Amino acid sequence: MDTDGRLESNVVASQAALHRRYGGVVPEIASRRHLETVIPVLRHALAEAGRDLDEIGAIAVTAGPGLVGSLLVGVTVARAVACALEIPLVGVNHLEAHLYAHFLPSRHAAGFALPAVCLVVSGGHTDLIFWRDHGDLEVLGRTRDDAAGEAFDKVARVLGLGYPGGPAIDRLGRDGDPGAIRFPRAYLEEDSYDFSFSGLKTAVATYVRRMQAGGAEPNPQDVAASFQQACAEVLAAKLVLAGSRLGVKGVGISGGVAANSVLRREVRARAAAAGLEAWVPPAHLCTDNAAMVACAAWHAMARGTAWLDPVVDPSLPLGRPPAVDEVDTRRAGNGDNPGNRS
Repeated sequence: MDTDGRLESNVVASQAALHRRYGGVVPEIASRRHLETVIPVLRHALAEAGRDLDEIGAIAVTAGPGLVGSLLVGVTVARAVACALEIPLVGVNHLEAHLYAHFLPSRHAAGFALPAVCLVVSGGHTDLIFWRDHGDLEVLGRTRDDAAGEAFDKVARVLGLGYPGGPAIDRLGRDGDPGAIRFPRAYLEEDSYDFSFSGLKTAVATYVRRMQAGGAEPNPQDVAASFQQACAEVLAAKLVLAGSRLGVKGVGISGGVAANSVLRREVRARAAAAGLEAWVPPAHLCTDNAAMVACAAWHAMARGTAWLDPVVDPSLPLGRPPAVDEVDTRRAGNGDNPGNRS
């Protein structure tokens, strides 16, 4: 990313195929593969941008939350590069980085404006956030049990679809009837912004087992379509409700599950009915990527509140102040003006 916030390259190395045989992410294997691919990915990103290492003015890295082994690989390599080049190392909260997908180049990004209510929904997190301004976040609600993405993976396992479950269910559900099976919608207490998907996941598994016990095979397309409709309705309803109550211009979604076509459609429809804009980044910017991390760091440096020399925290909460003092980093490098450095 250049000094004007323009994206120059965004290289992603996916481990989905590697972990598919195990039905989910194996932490030790994930960290080993990170170690194998991190340097080739860095070289690829530099080549794609047409940059040399000595042109880099700062390096950003996810410090948490996440799997501790993978985080350690990323932070260790980033620190080594930053030390070798004598440039700032900026730590980024992974969930906050997902929010910054809304500022990455796309037709959608042009209309995005703060304050906004955003939903970060992924395999490990389901958080509803009031984003007042850069550096000013309030978590309105979160999941009390399974994250939405975790529920997708578990339902996919029940249907024999393998890992990752989200894309498989999305594809399968396109040929199904979302109203065929009335799975439960857990709205919890009145006015609650929290989520719960454990009951929905269990209801799907129970439905499939009962059908099979009776000698019948459930229609997998209808199960997939009905499950994701139930999930999307709750997510979209609470997002739009919060946006309406807080008087924002619009609502946004990000995170891996935000690539789901049903959720994207449901959010757009409910937001339009409520008179709100719906901001939905391109699917490839919703899933994990380095561009969102760079974007979050770029904004932190621009406002002079970057988290320098970060430490790994696998449970790093969203909105928590950095573990070190905030330092003015408007001037990157060794006190010199970074000029056209990236």
